[in-house]
Amino acid sequence: MGIETEYGITCAAQRGTRPPLDAEESAQRLFAPVVAVHRSTNTFLENGSRLYLDVGAHPEYATAECDNIDDLLAHDRAGELIFARLAKRANEKLQDDGVPGAIHLLKNNVDSEGHSFGCHENYMVHRRPDYRQRIARLIPFFVTRQIVAGAGSLHRGEDGQVRYEFSQRSHQMWEAISSASTRSRPMINTRDEPHADAELYRRMHVIVGDSNISQATTGLKVAATEALLTLVEEGAILPDLELADPMHAIRITGADLSGRANLELASGGLTDPISVQQRMYEAALNHLDRKGYLAELDPTRRYLLELWERAIDAVERRDPSAIATEIDWAAKLALLTRYRERTGAKLCDTRVARLDLAYHDITEGGLRDRMEESGLLRRVIAPARATAAMTTPPHTTRAALRGRFLAAARQARRDVAVDWSTLRLMEANGNSSAVLNDPLATENPEVEALIEEITA
Repeated sequence: MGIETEYGITCAAQRGTRPPLDAEESAQRLFAPVVAVHRSTNTFLENGSRLYLDVGAHPEYATAECDNIDDLLAHDRAGELIFARLAKRANEKLQDDGVPGAIHLLKNNVDSEGHSFGCHENYMVHRRPDYRQRIARLIPFFVTRQIVAGAGSLHRGEDGQVRYEFSQRSHQMWEAISSASTRSRPMINTRDEPHADAELYRRMHVIVGDSNISQATTGLKVAATEALLTLVEEGAILPDLELADPMHAIRITGADLSGRANLELASGGLTDPISVQQRMYEAALNHLDRKGYLAELDPTRRYLLELWERAIDAVERRDPSAIATEIDWAAKLALLTRYRERTGAKLCDTRVARLDLAYHDITEGGLRDRMEESGLLRRVIAPARATAAMTTPPHTTRAALRGRFLAAARQARRDVAVDWSTLRLMEANGNSSAVLNDPLATENPEVEALIEEITA
């Protein structure tokens, strides 16, 4: 599994004037050190990840492949740290050049003009002829997952009123399942790019989730999805909760913090987000228990599945304070509520909007580090592990091979070309390559031969 995150970027003026640089110029400044080293704004790093500048001037980071959630959380945070370091360098250069502004990177999903950018989850699953039917059963889960994993949103409705909602992505989805990504923006993208042995695997590409600041929330959305995929992969049947109109359901779910929005079922009758999440949680836990997997869970997965249950319960009891150090929407709601109580500001106040952005700011102007250090946000992994992940790939996936190959090539100053499943050594008399079709393989004789050729 892995996570791709697109970041918002802005160059804020220091003296309240118009931004001195637009998003495109800011992104070029941000990526200048990357281009200087890699001669491109699209590169793979020695920690196995991919760093690039996406369409629309969105800096993007795709984690290395991970087979455990601790590694995934470390590498997701490593992406934040890498971009924060690039922003610090860019801002020092802005000062040297006399530009009166500072670049900020925002790990959120919508800008002030309503443009959306995403956080995509990737899960490797077995290739089956009934793949679409199987994942269709997950749509009610993804529609309602925002009540336990949303990032919180200040949403301005058609009536001009600003309301606090669960998710920043709930108003950006237009289909449940589709092979398109930008035109229709589905919850699950079915474009068949496995980045692995296509005879054996598919990549389930989930684009409905929010970008999360809290490590606990990031972990929860992945752990819950992984648990349900285990059930689906092993042939168990998910509860039949097919929704009559998933797009309507996801919007009214996001807007109702009680978790009791009326969701119409395709079979007739009504359900609500809390009930859907409870049914999915029970199905996942019962399956894991029957198979004996619960006893084998690592501490992080055990904690996150327990958090899933507590988060559902907190929404049902209308007590966000019970999860306010772990779940993003509740943590941010508490932050904004404290500020409003102190200042008397309304949700539509620009000061509240700035505080909302500060929650998502991963550069020096952001609140995350201070909130974690003061206990307002729970850390799931130690800072040292995230720092190590900036340069070290996971050891239990093919990312370890990619990282070793890149490290050897850059030390020897050899030209290489890399993608998720191929490594190439560029040579005047013909290129040598290795194919990594198994994402879980950490040994490959072709890679060893390339590294030996590089270091000879």
